[in-house]
Amino acid sequence: MHFLAKIFHSLLVVLMVLGSSVAHAADPDKVLRYVFTAAETGFDPAVAHDLYSSQVIRSVYETLYAYDYLARPARLVPSTAEALPVISNNGKTYTITLKKGIYFADDPAFGNRKRELTASDYIYSLKRLVDPRVRSTWGWLIEGKVAGLDELAKQAARTGRFDYRKPVRGLEWVNRYTFKIHLNRPDHNLAHILAHYPTSAVAQEVVEKYGDSNGQIMAHPVGTGPYLLAEWQRGSKMVLKANPGYRGFIWDFKEGDDPEDRRIVAEMKGKRMPRIGRVEIHVIPEDQSRWLAFQNREIDLFSLEGPLAPRALVNGLLRPELAEKGIRLSRIVEPELTQYYFNMQDPVVGGLSKEKIALRRAIAMAHNIQEEIDVIWNGEAIPLEFPVPPGIAGYDAAYESSIRYEPETANALLDRFGYKRGADGWRQLPDGKPLAIVFSARADSTGQQQLEMWKKTFDTLGIRMKSDKRLFPDLLKAEKQCRLMMRTSNWIADYPDGSNFMQLFYGPHTGQSNNGCARIPLYDRLYEQSVSLPEGSRRDILYHKMARVLEVYAPVRIAYARYRNMLLQPYVIGYKKHPVMHNEWVYIDIDDEKR
Repeated sequence: MHFLAKIFHSLLVVLMVLGSSVAHAADPDKVLRYVFTAAETGFDPAVAHDLYSSQVIRSVYETLYAYDYLARPARLVPSTAEALPVISNNGKTYTITLKKGIYFADDPAFGNRKRELTASDYIYSLKRLVDPRVRSTWGWLIEGKVAGLDELAKQAARTGRFDYRKPVRGLEWVNRYTFKIHLNRPDHNLAHILAHYPTSAVAQEVVEKYGDSNGQIMAHPVGTGPYLLAEWQRGSKMVLKANPGYRGFIWDFKEGDDPEDRRIVAEMKGKRMPRIGRVEIHVIPEDQSRWLAFQNREIDLFSLEGPLAPRALVNGLLRPELAEKGIRLSRIVEPELTQYYFNMQDPVVGGLSKEKIALRRAIAMAHNIQEEIDVIWNGEAIPLEFPVPPGIAGYDAAYESSIRYEPETANALLDRFGYKRGADGWRQLPDGKPLAIVFSARADSTGQQQLEMWKKTFDTLGIRMKSDKRLFPDLLKAEKQCRLMMRTSNWIADYPDGSNFMQLFYGPHTGQSNNGCARIPLYDRLYEQSVSLPEGSRRDILYHKMARVLEVYAPVRIAYARYRNMLLQPYVIGYKKHPVMHNEWVYIDIDDEKR
């Protein structure tokens, strides 16, 4: 009798688990239709370097940590880790333990067996960031930080082979679910870095099966996350389907000071996530086409960029006629830095000689940033004085840049340093050769407007400008190779700390995040002093000095941060734009009755 009772109890547990799994599966009939304004590049966490690809990556793969959906400012929470890291050894050792029972999505790479996520997967994935063969643009996240890892990367550069089996003292395997990261010096942002998608868990078996000649897996993502990439038409369409093996989570976020939070909590609390079974993403570069698709309910969630703002907004508020239809707006100042960078390796605009600095400073002073905000973005941006934007630790609202809009002074500066006008009215280089600036932009309507604005600026200086229009992925590739002379570039926060922005101009990050390829020794020394400091007054002083160095040498003109305006159809519920996470569809639902 006791034996039969045990069997009955075991069967009951199995039935409960099976029933629970079915009940918790995302609804395949709930489809979210989304749009990208530019093409993706691919889905290898160690390689992809654009917002659009990252939204897919964050849905397929998982990091150790994530962010609370509602908390502002952004607050770290465990994802695949059991808890936040245990920090010891004066901030130089992080002990991380994983949750048990997390599995990669089923894939032939695993030989028809369930593949559990382990500590070794994160150790392998962190090593990939510095493997010279992979050519990751994210190596800067851990280079010089993890004890012994740089030495292994240098050895691989010499031999042509990265030995993933070789132990690294800074990546200590403790057991199947626990590992330690030992740092050369404290890094107060390491936990945030471990929440950033390049540090997602990638299985070595997947790389070995699907990797290209560089060991990249841009076309075959396999992770532990809530979605699978079910369809990919390059530069056109992506389809995500809910991962049937995903463990799910209960929506239980706490409301903050935002009045909207109370409604969101009422709509979502207690639901098993994710709810949406299918996410269809189309690439639509043209503003008018995206707007018409949203009006026709062919798009459910829509990023309203500045050129379209007058169609939906009045003074930053949703137009009454749209509100009457039940459409809602989620609006934030994007934690981003829009900058105009000069290629510091270019023979025309690069270099640290006085005449090159004068040329860049003159161009920086001649461009009317407020006019660009008004004309191109319809006022949907705020001008920035400081490299760190609002909402990010290290931002200083009182800081004033020494670079102002002064076109007359800019022309006088060019005269003084030998950029004389020829008989045709155009300026020449100090050696008498022709002077022309090649300005690169996206091959879309916004890019065309940017080129026209900059043509106006260069005309006021008497400098010829040549337009260079390229597809977005081609621009990214060219700037990583230091092949663009000048471009408007946007950097959206990877994590909510000023170091993520100040590192953009650090010389050793050339080819990764330093798109202007600047190497200014004084800036680099100050940056190296700042990285070991926590947020606070000592670091702020260094950031101020670094900002002044940028103004003196002018490798870049700090420009603005745009508003992010997300429009929601009436049947999209639970949505709130997050400043760092951009795959909010994991946290929302669709009310099919309203649809």
